[in-house]
Amino acid sequence: MLTHRWNACCKRYNMSCEYNFILVQITTTNETEAQHLAKMLLKQRKAACINIIPQINTFYRWNNKIEGRTECLMLVKTQRTLLNNIVKLVKAHHSYRIPEIIATPLHGGSEEYLAWLLSETQA
Repeated sequence: MLTHRWNACCKRYNMSCEYNFILVQITTTNETEAQHLAKMLLKQRKAACINIIPQINTFYRWNNKIEGRTECLMLVKTQRTLLNNIVKLVKAHHSYRIPEIIATPLHGGSEEYLAWLLSETQA
């Protein structure tokens, strides 16, 4: 049933069903920075919805050392075609020299939600 609805949504908006929507993960130093970036992305219609998870523990390698810190995680729902715009905007306003900005394709979802996502974003 979900595949049928997904295909119907793609057909309705005359688009390919392959990976048109993505989930972008962005980490930030704190909730204030995440909220600032979220509002910018929404105002410019580069995202339809952004969840902010205020406290995650992050561990990574940096300069040959294992580092750890508390960060915020942003989950950005958008169109694949807007990814480059999102990367540029986030890099221009992010406090990190190399911010985490990674995208995962969405393989489906509710027809109504995806139609809304499409209507709320624009290149």
